[in-house]
Amino acid sequence: MLEIQALSGGYGEVQILRDVSLSIQVGEIATLVGSNGAGKTTLLNTICGILSPWKGRVLLEGKDITGLASEKIVALGITQVPEGRRLFPQMTVRENLLMGAFRRSDKAGIQDDLLRVYKLFPRLLERQSQKAGTMSGGEQQMCAIGRGLMARPKLLILDELSLGLAPIMLDVLTDAIRAVHQEGMTILLVEQDVAVAFDLATTGYVLENGRIALSGPAARLKTDPHVKKLYLGL
Repeated sequence: MLEIQALSGGYGEVQILRDVSLSIQVGEIATLVGSNGAGKTTLLNTICGILSPWKGRVLLEGKDITGLASEKIVALGITQVPEGRRLFPQMTVRENLLMGAFRRSDKAGIQDDLLRVYKLFPRLLERQSQKAGTMSGGEQQMCAIGRGLMARPKLLILDELSLGLAPIMLDVLTDAIRAVHQEGMTILLVEQDVAVAFDLATTGYVLENGRIALSGPAARLKTDPHVKKLYLGL
């Protein structure tokens, strides 16, 4: 689905990413983990066309999308659920969800997907007329994920799913992600919470100082001594 080849980049003259390579197979959940400042968001912004890479390539289904404008990358099938949700706080839950389908014109399909999101997150149906900014953090995260799904992406990128969430709410969201994955969605999960990330994913990448330090099956990385020491406190 997605292949990153020797990608380098940053902001101005400050280099953040250094020869990053990774690949995500169709239908899998892959995760990218790392501490604050490791370069995770910079990599996502480069994948999504917000930043232009200094060198390297980004391929979606074998097609080179390096340096394309972000709206074109969205149209090709990549949707990012950003860190911090970034909903439109004065708009209702339903209006926020429909914003995810702004590129679509298939009214019947949009309605079907709206019902699908409400089935996945019944609380959003209960609160569909409520302003999104008045909901709890967990409910806003549900809405942000639902908005992403309304675009019918080929690849759904989740940036910091667990940030600021109570454990019980995180359980609800991870169950929903598993359900979406079982329907065939390809997912890239970008996380600081290594335990959550490796429990959800099949393949993992550890980003440190702008480089891929470790990669492999998520179950193996979870037991890696380096990961256990630096990220799990064991």
